[in-house]
Amino acid sequence: MYEAIFLITVGAIIGWLTNVLAIKMLFRPIRPFKIPLLNITIQGLIPKRRYDISKSIGEVVEKELVSIHEIFDKMVTEENKLEVISIIKEKLLKVIDYKIPSIIPYSIKTKIIDYFEEQINKDAMAILDSSIDGIISNTIHKIKIGEMVEDKIDELELESMERLILSLTSRELKYIELLGGLLGGIIGLFQSIIIRIM
Repeated sequence: MYEAIFLITVGAIIGWLTNVLAIKMLFRPIRPFKIPLLNITIQGLIPKRRYDISKSIGEVVEKELVSIHEIFDKMVTEENKLEVISIIKEKLLKVIDYKIPSIIPYSIKTKIIDYFEEQINKDAMAILDSSIDGIISNTIHKIKIGEMVEDKIDELELESMERLILSLTSRELKYIELLGGLLGGIIGLFQSIIIRIM
């Protein structure tokens, strides 16, 4: 009986410690560390592969999560466009009113302003949409969201990256540690059963 409890306890401790160590080795050592005599350099998986990881995250964000079209769609709503047209119309009509010589009779001046206002109301949205499409078309080749994300991740200090990842995954990592202990305990139980049978 004591032997079974001992094996289960030892198995659980070994399983738990193995997973704790494996999680630590994702990040540590942060800097490459050379083991004397063995001529082996060790480094945590995430620090060692940080540039590959940041590149992959950048590509996923750009291809699967956010596109430049979606950003523009969120920025350029119908409400925003109407607001822009209203501001432009107001400014243009003021300029036209100011530029019409004072010798022009008021009735004619009003008709000129009304004509321009009608043209703006009729064509402004189409012109604005066309301009926005042109801006998006030119910008899409210049703005690389994936590269921006990649650069931001690369700028992070490794310690900051570790803190960020641990804060996001602390609960899941704790479960992995406990699962290691549970599996180790189960293996210890099977060992005690096998020893008894033999």
